[in-house]
Amino acid sequence: MKNYLMCCANWRAWRPASVLLLGAVLLLVAATPAAAQKDKKKKNDAPVDATPMIPMSDEQQIDYLISEVMGAWQVGDIEKLHKDYADDVSVVNGNWAPPVFGWTSYLASYQQQRTRLQKVRMDRTNTYIKISGTVGWACYQWDFSGTVDGLPSTAQGQTTLVLEKRNARWLIVHNHTSLVQAPQPAVPASTPATPQPQPSKPGSR
Repeated sequence: MKNYLMCCANWRAWRPASVLLLGAVLLLVAATPAAAQKDKKKKNDAPVDATPMIPMSDEQQIDYLISEVMGAWQVGDIEKLHKDYADDVSVVNGNWAPPVFGWTSYLASYQQQRTRLQKVRMDRTNTYIKISGTVGWACYQWDFSGTVDGLPSTAQGQTTLVLEKRNARWLIVHNHTSLVQAPQPAVPASTPATPQPQPSKPGSR
């Protein structure tokens, strides 16, 4: 009986602490899903980068950049073009014209050219990429088809790009494009004229 009374007395002493402890545990359990839900909401509200961060070698990054630039060039996506071209880029095109220096000058030249083109398609073949530290270069052949000034047109050429890695990103710092002239049809050699007999002079035999 004495032990029972001591147990009851001890229980009465511990009861407030037990209630507080139980309340704290319940509060923690109830708060955990709310906190998790809050964190989840933060993650959902965060902007999602559309470009997947897939680890790629420098060669793969440059190859992807070339594809991105050619696609942007075909559809006229200026923002994507500027993302891959350095502001101090130099450009040599296939026409007999001075080099173009700087993104602003290149953009003006590109926009002037782009207004004349419709239904553009350009395919790339035989790409070669070389890396040396923070500098890389690439060359490739291309086939163009589309409508120029309302008329169907095709062309072939070669491009050499010089790239530099700046702030962990590759940028085109020089673009040299050459247009391959279509072979001209051979002109048949003219047949030499048959010499006409000269009239004999008086007194000659």
